[in-house]
Amino acid sequence: MARYIFITGGVVSSLGKGIASSALGALLQARGYRVRLRKLDPYLNVDPGTMSPTQHGEVFVTDDGAETDLDLGHYERFTGRPATKMDNITTGRIYKEIIAKERRGDYLGATVQVIPHVTDAIKAFVLDGNEDVDFVLVEIGGTVGDIEALPFFEAIRQLGNELPRGGAVYIHLTLMPYIPSAGELKTKPTQHSVKELRSIGIQPDILLVRADRPIPSEERRKMSLFCNVRESAVIQALDVATIYDVPIAYHKEGLDTEVLAAFGIDPAPAPKLERWHQVVNGIRSPEGEVTIAIVGKYTGLKDAYKSLIEALQHGGISNRVRVKLDWIESEIFEKEDPTPYLDRVSGILVPGGFGERGSEGKILAARFAREHKVPYFGICFGMQMAVIEAARSLAGVENAGSTEFGPAAEPVVGIMTEWLKGNELETRASQGDLGGTMRLGAYTASLKPGSRIADIYGTTEISERHRHRYEVNRAYRERLEQAGMDFSGMSPDGLLPETVELQDHPWFIGVQYHPELKSRPFEPHPLFASFVQAAVERSRLV
Repeated sequence: MARYIFITGGVVSSLGKGIASSALGALLQARGYRVRLRKLDPYLNVDPGTMSPTQHGEVFVTDDGAETDLDLGHYERFTGRPATKMDNITTGRIYKEIIAKERRGDYLGATVQVIPHVTDAIKAFVLDGNEDVDFVLVEIGGTVGDIEALPFFEAIRQLGNELPRGGAVYIHLTLMPYIPSAGELKTKPTQHSVKELRSIGIQPDILLVRADRPIPSEERRKMSLFCNVRESAVIQALDVATIYDVPIAYHKEGLDTEVLAAFGIDPAPAPKLERWHQVVNGIRSPEGEVTIAIVGKYTGLKDAYKSLIEALQHGGISNRVRVKLDWIESEIFEKEDPTPYLDRVSGILVPGGFGERGSEGKILAARFAREHKVPYFGICFGMQMAVIEAARSLAGVENAGSTEFGPAAEPVVGIMTEWLKGNELETRASQGDLGGTMRLGAYTASLKPGSRIADIYGTTEISERHRHRYEVNRAYRERLEQAGMDFSGMSPDGLLPETVELQDHPWFIGVQYHPELKSRPFEPHPLFASFVQAAVERSRLV
């Protein structure tokens, strides 16, 4: 029987509930338990697919094609368990399904209300499909007191009563701010947050308290007294140098021990944390450093590239080097010479993105990498810009462009209107809805034997996650290959270009998919490991 752990947040947002949930899941795994993590998001969007990365961060894509919250990326990286569309739900998706049922008459004329219909839908989502796990960790997005989150809090309150006795534990993550003028850590914000939580019927079993310095025992006793929580269950969550140190830090503070005790599991199997220590040691004690330029359009908010940042760090771990990231807004290159920005970096990466803004700057970055033999990694949009650059500079297609930006005289990149998903034909209209209409999720690709990318993967058949609406036009393939750009990976039917690479270059690869989504600290994605290795070799020459 699955046991449920509900993680809520208070005081302020962005305290790190996703990392806390992931780290606790990893600790339970280290003790031999099977875990599953789920995220409940209170916003009204059906999914984050149409939300701006500058507001919400990256969109994480699962194998089954769901566009989800970025915290699911943390869940996968910490536990290694692939997430699915059933691991993230929003208020918008719940209401969409409920309204569809009401229109069909499924409620038999009943008045449809938040309680019980919305809360029942949330509970059904939380409970579904957990037969093969020991613990289900459920993170509730937002902060206690948010109006839009109330149905979710009510649903988990009801579950606390409906599950078998001892079947649910509540963890509340709060902030303990330090006031410099007073020279004190303050407990009052946590007290008020717990008071708000208790007012809706939820008594936390464990307090996980974020602080920038150790919490004195007297303040812990105070929080224990006023929040009605055992003193041993007031766990300090101090800042750490790397997120991969969080499981180790939380174990030292006794979080996993306290959770198991709250479930009455005592004694519990001892955790095996050796691999976490190896990862942290690799990050703390690198043998060198390389600088990678990230040329993008969302560089003002690093969460827009969360999986990418982590995948590059994983590539650094595998090569025993620290990867330093140089964030460059691509629009700068449309006004200034890229050379002063790029001539000292060891590698250039152009990530995914949408829209015309900054596209010419990304094309210039690809040109610099090609001409100066700098390792180049183009992901999704970054591959498309590299192909347009090669078409213009190498293949003589001077007006090469993308129909994403409007009518193009030479549509080297164009919108996809149909493609195969398994044995079914997927079709899209160019003027159709934006949400959920891209080529999403895991698709297989066939790599050319003997190509650089096939050698990196060690196989010619791969499966990677996609999220794109536009595709390189294979009508230009012959001209581009004659000019030196090899189409080294194609969809199994041979219709959709998946990877390209330059033949006469130390390391120049573009991929239409998002390999960063499948990288793990214990299993760095081979493309990132190889790219960082090429950057290391380049750094020796600079």
